[in-house]
Amino acid sequence: MISTWGLLASAAVLSGLAHADTCSTLKEISNIEVTENLDLSYLEEQNDYWSTSCSAMKPSCIIFPKDADEVAAIVKVLNNNTENFAIKSGGHNPNNGWSSVAGGPLISTQQLKQVILDETTGIARVGPGQRLDSIAKELQGTGWTFVGGRIGNTGVGGLVLGGGLSYMSAQYGWAASSVLEYEIVLANGTIATASATQNPDLFKALRGGGNNFGIVTTYVLQTYRQGNIFGGNLVFLHTDETDAKLLKAVRDFTEYNTDDKAAVIVTAERGNIDLIDTWILFLFYDGEVVPDGIFKNFTDVGPLLDTTRVQTYSDLIGGSNWVIVKGSVVQIGTETIPMPSAADSEKVMGGIHAHWRNITGTRLLEPGIIASIAYQPFTKQIAQAARERGPDLIDADDAAHRLILELNYSFLPQGDYEKMDATLQQTYGGVRDRVVGWQQDGTLPDIYLPIFMNYGFHQQDYFARLRPENRAFAHAVSESVDPTGFFRKRIGGWKP
Repeated sequence: MISTWGLLASAAVLSGLAHADTCSTLKEISNIEVTENLDLSYLEEQNDYWSTSCSAMKPSCIIFPKDADEVAAIVKVLNNNTENFAIKSGGHNPNNGWSSVAGGPLISTQQLKQVILDETTGIARVGPGQRLDSIAKELQGTGWTFVGGRIGNTGVGGLVLGGGLSYMSAQYGWAASSVLEYEIVLANGTIATASATQNPDLFKALRGGGNNFGIVTTYVLQTYRQGNIFGGNLVFLHTDETDAKLLKAVRDFTEYNTDDKAAVIVTAERGNIDLIDTWILFLFYDGEVVPDGIFKNFTDVGPLLDTTRVQTYSDLIGGSNWVIVKGSVVQIGTETIPMPSAADSEKVMGGIHAHWRNITGTRLLEPGIIASIAYQPFTKQIAQAARERGPDLIDADDAAHRLILELNYSFLPQGDYEKMDATLQQTYGGVRDRVVGWQQDGTLPDIYLPIFMNYGFHQQDYFARLRPENRAFAHAVSESVDPTGFFRKRIGGWKP
């Protein structure tokens, strides 16, 4: 068979393919791997989503490009029809249609999984087909680590394009803050480089701009020196007293912790008729020896279980996938709140948590229900570290400490999607209403509160919560690199 790129580069051939479907065209004229619904690789890839609602969306075929040239060839064929399509890295975003598609082609990046490290500079070339646990495994033993998320099965593509919150964000900013360069296939099928010196507007837009600008085929990342770390979980049973102590502890940690190597995630979970009603805390310290008192406010509450230990970062990330609820529909939403003063901690933190318990309490008979809320410090240090590493669309300032809330529901019946959709909107909407009210009466400061793309629900308007000038900037960049609206009109995701 003749080479993919040589054939597809022919304008005459492409013009003759107008309106033909992408799957059959690629199978006929290229050697790009194209799989259909009875192929094992199709079935495996289609079932590899965090949410069964995404797996239920059946693409016409799944395409597995192995390099940027093949991605460019696919985009050129797509330009000759009107099919909707999707691009999938890890499939962890549970919003239907974001990395999944019904009836159109799915472009899987699973063969774009290179990890090439320069052990002198710590600069790594990483493909979007990598997961966080697989990158950590590749880097294990080199003395270098990357700024990634906290769950190993997360795909690098969606994480980095959404910003990416890390245990190491107070040291190094968002995951996107450590991207030095993107190799990207644009809407017209050309391969471009975006960096601080080449296409700098596109470079900024890709830092927190999602999938609007092209298909990233390589991330050039700055990695950082790291030895063993300390990490693991603390588990507590729910009581009103425990709730109050842990909510105060995470608020106080957000304000008073000055050691950028320390990080926490404080998560409450509930299951059917409260058979599960617990707190699960994730503790992290970037080093083997934790200074006295760093996590004392949490450990003093008296955990039922403590799994914290000195280990490698690879072991920590690889051991985190137990949080993924297999075989369930998953919905995730988010809100960002100002850190309340110590005097108003009980009013704000307690009020938000009471609201969460009230709403989740109405859904405890939902088959397979697991509801969770995670309180994650979004400190001034994170904003400072991100800004030190160049501009991004999130553009967080260090005027105040904040907290990012992640709100999750998982459940079994796919037929209950709309009902649970409304429940999630009630959950984050109630948080937002309370925050706005507290800002109006002076309880909370009236500060910039972007929502975090990686946790955003499809009903939330990510770009509307950015600074207006950054939303306008993202729209202008999108129109510049994609004047026909190829990505804006034909794939899912938030649009500027």
